[in-house]
Amino acid sequence: MRLAQRLFYYLGGFAIGLILLFFFLGGKKTSCDYSPSARVLKNIRIKERVFSEQVLSNMDTYRIDTADVSYVLTKGSVDFSKSNTKLDSCKTYFIEGNIEEKTITMFIENCDSIARINILEILN
Repeated sequence: MRLAQRLFYYLGGFAIGLILLFFFLGGKKTSCDYSPSARVLKNIRIKERVFSEQVLSNMDTYRIDTADVSYVLTKGSVDFSKSNTKLDSCKTYFIEGNIEEKTITMFIENCDSIARINILEILN
């Protein structure tokens, strides 16, 4: 069998495999959260969120609601150099994201059952 035929059969099988994969996984809410940042953000999103008084006052001042915080937790990024992940009970993460040309930074304390947002700042 020549190289061209082998390549043709390989690409044909690969294409059929991709079509089957998209068919079976297309309607499901599957996600590929394999990076450390994506795993941390997903872990925080599924927990109950508690806001500190300072965060609530900053949200009122800058007219940010919980939907904006949820958006940052979906599309934002975790800066592990500013985070404290060495703790046993509740790890603290520094999360940064953009909303409508504003940069939002948050310090979130991620415990077993809740995620406590301690600091929320707006950078322009």
